[in-house]
Amino acid sequence: MTDTTSSSAPAEGRPPIQSFEQVLEKRESRVAEFDSTPKSPLRRLQHLLHANPTAVPAIVLALGVIGFSFIVGGRFLSSFNLSLIIQQVTIIGIIGIAQTLIVITAGIDLSVGAIMVLCSVVMGKLAVTLGVPAPLAFLAGLTVGGGCGAINGLLVTRLRLPPFIVTLGTWSIFFALNLWYSGSETLRSQDVAKAAPFLQVLGTPVDILGARFTYGSFFMLLLIAVVWYVLNRTALGRHIYAVGDDPAAAELSGIRTQRVLFKVYVAAGIVCALGAWALIGRIGSISPQAGQTANLDSITAVVIGGASLFGGRGSIVGTLIGALIVGVFRNGLALSGVDVLWQEFTVGILIIVAVALDQWIRKVSA
Repeated sequence: MTDTTSSSAPAEGRPPIQSFEQVLEKRESRVAEFDSTPKSPLRRLQHLLHANPTAVPAIVLALGVIGFSFIVGGRFLSSFNLSLIIQQVTIIGIIGIAQTLIVITAGIDLSVGAIMVLCSVVMGKLAVTLGVPAPLAFLAGLTVGGGCGAINGLLVTRLRLPPFIVTLGTWSIFFALNLWYSGSETLRSQDVAKAAPFLQVLGTPVDILGARFTYGSFFMLLLIAVVWYVLNRTALGRHIYAVGDDPAAAELSGIRTQRVLFKVYVAAGIVCALGAWALIGRIGSISPQAGQTANLDSITAVVIGGASLFGGRGSIVGTLIGALIVGVFRNGLALSGVDVLWQEFTVGILIIVAVALDQWIRKVSA
């Protein structure tokens, strides 16, 4: 039999050392160390912007206001002009809310403008042409908006079609229904004011310290506050972000992703109907040709506002800031005498820069 004791004499009162214990005594006793290399200033900035997606839009908005205040002068900073910018972005801001909800879920909705105009036509035809009480016509418009959103939601969730393709198709469908139902006729502002003044109530002006606002501007801010609360303080809001960030992981965690997506599209349709109410108040009349650029304008506001087209990242406040950036640059360039062509050129550059910056910021989580 092999002797398993150590050749050296054991200490008094201690059992003999076994051979396997001799191996353990020779083990590595150093503790693992993880050296953290200090982050470069650019890397720290990247992490900061990733944690605060509205930081860049806020900085761009501030620089735009400061820059045009020097270029244009007192005309730009006048109370009337600043309040005019807010009025001009009211429709974009409301439709941008609907677009933000879709973009957070990694989708995109090209039909928001068509839904808005269709709802405005439904409200106007019922209230002005058919004599339906204006509040009931308004509710009918909300129902149409929710129904249009439900159609988009069903096609995306049940048939698993890409949101871009779905909404591209429904944009054409809703626009065709709009022209058919309206007969391509515009309801004059005088007729709307006589038969259904309730539909124009959001266009009522309010003068505050030399600035002129409308009820529509305050309605936009109220709607933004409500949606912000839903996204940041409710379980539904957390589920929306989770579905946009990683739908597979969200489903494994117990979230009914398809149901959440359907609710988002229905909510976006209802918000578009509320935008239709604000649109009637803004322009006074009801035209089937109104809001032709609302689709692209809403996407512009969302992208410039810091939302990611890849989903899971974005905020309602950022969308408002994005809409204000577009309004500030268009207004400032117009007051500077710049042609409309170059105004759109500038907005296009802003979109490309915003998307490129989003790609760079997303590398933090890669």
